Amino acid sequence: MIHVRTVYQGSSCASHQIIKLPRQPRNLVYYTSWYSPPEDPIQCRSAGAVKNSYCTITNSYGAFPDRSICRAAQVVYPSSEAEIIAAVANATMAMRKIKVATRYSHSIPKLVCPDGDDGLLISTKYLNRTLNINPSAMTITVESGVTLRQLINDAAKTKLALPYAPYWWGLTVRIISPATAEEGYAKVRTLETGNPELDAAKVSLGFLELFRRKWKLTRLLNVHGRLHEFADFMWYPSQKLVVYRIDDRVSSNASGNGLNDFPGFRSTPSIVLATLRTAEETQESLGDVDGKCINGKLTSSTLRSILFTGYPVIGYQNRIQASGTCLDSLEDARITACPWDSRIWSPSQCGLDLYNGILMRYVTASSAYLGKQEDALDFDITYYRSKDPLTPRLYEDILEEIEQIAVFKYNALPHWGKNRNVAFQGAINKYKKATEFLRIKQMYDPLGLFSSNWTDQILGLSSTSVVMLNDEDGCALEGLCICSQDIHCAPNKGYFCRPGKVYEEARVCAKLKKSMTS
Repeated sequence: MIHVRTVYQGSSCASHQIIKLPRQPRNLVYYTSWYSPPEDPIQCRSAGAVKNSYCTITNSYGAFPDRSICRAAQVVYPSSEAEIIAAVANATMAMRKIKVATRYSHSIPKLVCPDGDDGLLISTKYLNRTLNINPSAMTITVESGVTLRQLINDAAKTKLALPYAPYWWGLTVRIISPATAEEGYAKVRTLETGNPELDAAKVSLGFLELFRRKWKLTRLLNVHGRLHEFADFMWYPSQKLVVYRIDDRVSSNASGNGLNDFPGFRSTPSIVLATLRTAEETQESLGDVDGKCINGKLTSSTLRSILFTGYPVIGYQNRIQASGTCLDSLEDARITACPWDSRIWSPSQCGLDLYNGILMRYVTASSAYLGKQEDALDFDITYYRSKDPLTPRLYEDILEEIEQIAVFKYNALPHWGKNRNVAFQGAINKYKKATEFLRIKQMYDPLGLFSSNWTDQILGLSSTSVVMLNDEDGCALEGLCICSQDIHCAPNKGYFCRPGKVYEEARVCAKLKKSMTS
């Protein structure tokens, strides 16, 4: 799950990017199938002469953490840099809030939400061309709507590869930002490698629920990561099992055409998704821990024994590096879908969470002002989420405690496009160059047109907190607050606010037996 997308924290709009690519084939698989791609996250009910107006936008999961509906007055679909400039200029003249939206809207927090109902969405849906490939300079120039799949496949045609996504190596980024009337209300900025402003523009993307913390296994994990260039590992806590991925470069004359078709990103029959979600909803409501563990073990064992055909898997970087076949296929009336597709009916909304364990991957320090401050380990934890925001999760206190241990005890950094609100509390203070980032943000967007109340909160620019400080019922269930009272959990369903079991400073929603609450 690697995203080729530069996040500008709401201060500008990317036109296109030049990404430096080395040559390389490589050593890891699974297979492909057909399905319905995800629904467009932007939906409009145009009225009168204004096209694409009265719009809403959501994320790929169909719901933001606070379950709010994000509205915009209009969306534009530029297909050239000139059209982007015109859109930004018109919005600047009208003092309208602006947000940039991608085809799949894979960020979970409300980064794409403009304030109020009068904002403008600029979609990169049709900015999807590869503009130039320079084999001798080992660079590729693409528009900002190009997906990672397209980028690495186009690069592979000239025997180039993007070795480590989502971090950019040597690159040039052109940015379009608001400007004064004398400058035509929109300005194109070109950032060359070496320009310190580039470090404010580039931010590395990772996974949902990412944490960095120290474990007793640190020495072993560090050795594994340094021995194998593309290493990661899956931890299955209930099975007391860790699966290490050994993944390295091989000579270009090695034979093989392997494909990484990760099960979590592969199209799945809709009836299977509905059955899995309904089963998990039932297990959650009944407190059936054993049932969930059995399902998780059965599914992971099936994936290992049936879908995998054996080692070694050898293939080119563009076929091994990333996956996501369910995002790039033909319509089939939703006979199949991405595992997280919210259009598939069931009482709950959950991915293949309990089947894929906890993914841990190595990331290196970045020069980006809001990137990784040092070499780190990312934790990817995907979990059950009911469509009813007031429905608690079975043993959710465990994940909440892990989250608070990481964020508050070990000062883990959040993923700007994935984490719950709790992880963003005070996060901006963890970045050494935060002040410099905010200075450049102000320089690029002095009117704050690309900002929103939510982005101001996470960047420490708002007088209000990103977490709720009032007595909102059930706010801790979705990470909108840290519980301090029982009503922040779900006392009517047996979930009460309690200290953590290991990290006593944590405050989590724990399910208690009746005898313990009487």
